[in-house]
Amino acid sequence: MASQPDTRSWARLSGDPVAVDDNVIRGEQYRITVLTQRLLRLEWSATGRFEDRPTQVVLDRAFPASEFSCRDVDGRIEIDTPYLQLRYDRGPFRPAGLSVRVVGVRDHDAVWRPGASIPVGDGYGCNLGGTARTLDRVDGPIDLEPGLVSLPGWAVVDDSASLAMTDDGWVAPRIGGDDDVDLYLFAYADDAEACLHDYYRLTGPQPLLPRWVFGNWWSRYHRYTETEYRELIERFGRERLPFSVAVLDMDWHVTDVPDGDGWTGYSWNRELIPDPPGLLAWLHDLDLRVSLNVHPSDGVRSHEDRYAQMAEALGVPADGRPIDFDIASPEFTAAYLDVLHHPLEAEGVDLWWLDWQQGPWSRMPGLDPLWMLNHVHFHDRARDGRRPLTFSRYAGVGSHRYPIGFSGDTIVSWASLDFQPFFTAAASNIGYGWWSHDIGGHMFGAKDDELATRWVQLGVFSPILRLHSTNDPFNSKEPWRFGTEFDAVMGDWLRFRHRLVPYLYTMNERAHRGVPLVRPLHHTHRRPETLGRRNAAWFGELIAAPITSPRDPATLLGASSAWLPPGTWVDLFTGVVYDGERTVAFHRPIDGVPVVAPAGAVVPLAGNGDAGGHPGVGNPEHIELLIAAGADGTFVLYEDDDGAEPSAVRTPITVDWGRGTVTIGPADEAGGDVVPAQRSYTVTWVGIAPATAHHPCRYDEATARLSIDVGAIDDDAATVVALEAPPRLADNRVAERVRELVDRAQIPYATKRDIDAITSSGRSAGRQLAELVGLGLDAPLLAAVSELVGAAPDHRAD
Repeated sequence: MASQPDTRSWARLSGDPVAVDDNVIRGEQYRITVLTQRLLRLEWSATGRFEDRPTQVVLDRAFPASEFSCRDVDGRIEIDTPYLQLRYDRGPFRPAGLSVRVVGVRDHDAVWRPGASIPVGDGYGCNLGGTARTLDRVDGPIDLEPGLVSLPGWAVVDDSASLAMTDDGWVAPRIGGDDDVDLYLFAYADDAEACLHDYYRLTGPQPLLPRWVFGNWWSRYHRYTETEYRELIERFGRERLPFSVAVLDMDWHVTDVPDGDGWTGYSWNRELIPDPPGLLAWLHDLDLRVSLNVHPSDGVRSHEDRYAQMAEALGVPADGRPIDFDIASPEFTAAYLDVLHHPLEAEGVDLWWLDWQQGPWSRMPGLDPLWMLNHVHFHDRARDGRRPLTFSRYAGVGSHRYPIGFSGDTIVSWASLDFQPFFTAAASNIGYGWWSHDIGGHMFGAKDDELATRWVQLGVFSPILRLHSTNDPFNSKEPWRFGTEFDAVMGDWLRFRHRLVPYLYTMNERAHRGVPLVRPLHHTHRRPETLGRRNAAWFGELIAAPITSPRDPATLLGASSAWLPPGTWVDLFTGVVYDGERTVAFHRPIDGVPVVAPAGAVVPLAGNGDAGGHPGVGNPEHIELLIAAGADGTFVLYEDDDGAEPSAVRTPITVDWGRGTVTIGPADEAGGDVVPAQRSYTVTWVGIAPATAHHPCRYDEATARLSIDVGAIDDDAATVVALEAPPRLADNRVAERVRELVDRAQIPYATKRDIDAITSSGRSAGRQLAELVGLGLDAPLLAAVSELVGAAPDHRAD
């Protein structure tokens, strides 16, 4: 029998599952653990036996001792913290005998009782939603599972049914009876950030993803020949379209099989790809990582190249009968990985795209095959010291430990696009931060160049950008298959995504520490304007408001909106300055996306690459720092060697707005092999009035950008980049910008002249807005002009 890996040892989870004794209140059949002053574990067991092993969801219960009061009042337990009040009659959990009130929340539903539930939504008394297993065949909004953030201030994770994790890294039934209750009550009111911090402490953090996942992914369900695939990748190079991941969908393997449906397969289709190792090596030489799709549900059929080896590994006869898929068996799982997957990985496969759609059933009661596939594949990829990763569907609470998520086969429609920003952000309410959508939509629908372009723009400001489409000769996402205008815009944004990798990778490290890349605005500002299903969301430290509806035929502008927190905000692409603490309606042409930064924000970008190329995804030799004008700020650029135990370099960047200086470095330690010992920088102020610097510089009036060429600097020294005079915010050039807008608009010339006369008058913004309303303009046109007139009237030179 072939040797097998010790499946159980490499799947062992880290964490201390036993709670600190001082946090525990016990009775014969109940146990209450005050994990924090806002997080409780509530257990009831008729047998008096309680689970202290880690579970599929919970890994660490050894929180520090928590301060709380506990007293007996007429036989009833009363536990109080500054944030909650628990009352319990010591009996089986029932609404009349157990309650937890969230302190300080003015909501009739701010009291939890056993069996209580609150609807998912954004209105009074609602849970603000989490995520869903899949978007397969979705054409618009769907219902979400509950998340941890709610308006009543509480949420419950029911861990009663999850399996325990044993010392050898496998799963096992829980201690106790089938009717035992094991609940985690989160009572965090409106403090979503603290809630997520403690949730990650309880269930494990989001892993640090490899750097290469943040570039563009090419994926298409298509029967590529090796020649066709090479020609495609070569054309991407000629078109200067950068990619970092090449995904081969199911036709990499044999699909015309004597038994089964052909979806499951582990043997190369050598009629299409005669030299698999050669193709993979060629892709690696181009700095592309390779992912193969796998649908494992049909097990291993007799036609597979490694059928006999699987039979030998499992001690069964190789007599032509199928070897059934059995993820509940440690022996099958070890052979499944060792015999079927490891040889392909040795040929050059970097990542498995797990596509399980066959439901939550397995031979072990309560074990969802999808969860187990995610668990074993993720940990198996760490066996040789590499940073683990998998690409699969969401399998419930705790799935954030197994990124990256594949959201499924959506319909090609504006309704699908419009739902995805909200869906992505809401997932952070359950800690799930790394969704990968089928950018452009998967199937059905109709070709729409504008829709495809807006979807690519959403992808740029999503966790993962993966172009994908179904098996249809007319449905594919190569930019050159769209109209000339849209082709050019898609290419520009795909190139920008690669430039954005230094920022994304720093946010990746921040996500590992507990702050997801994309999250709802209500995580930081709970108010009515941020609770509606708006498409705007935090993108790291920026707010992105992707456009997800068709442009207006008169203005030729797409629209979106976002509530901006108090302060000054700068659009990173237009240079327009906005006053915050209000909702702003944005309007952009097909090449624009509203992405605004708080004054003082720093966004590191990779250099553009040479004239004939584009930036890769490695630690760059040239960095451009975008600085949002108007306030002081700090940013710490994070870079490492992509190792499982990374060697990291952190470079501080400090902005002093009053003095007009940007200080770069020094790095916290010598970069060594991680970053160049000398690196060239460009500092670009955005939203700044014309200025000069002590280094060579140039000013672009159209985008209010001052770019300063710093040249090469040492990573172990601080470099100060200074302006020659104290800076001022740009005045937004309202009259000029409005003139450009109405010049493009498909409206009567007289209307253009009327608008221009008003916005060129020099009168106050309020007076101009009143006069514009008096013109009786169509709503989209009035809104677009009003955005500019009212953007930041306090900063205008007039």
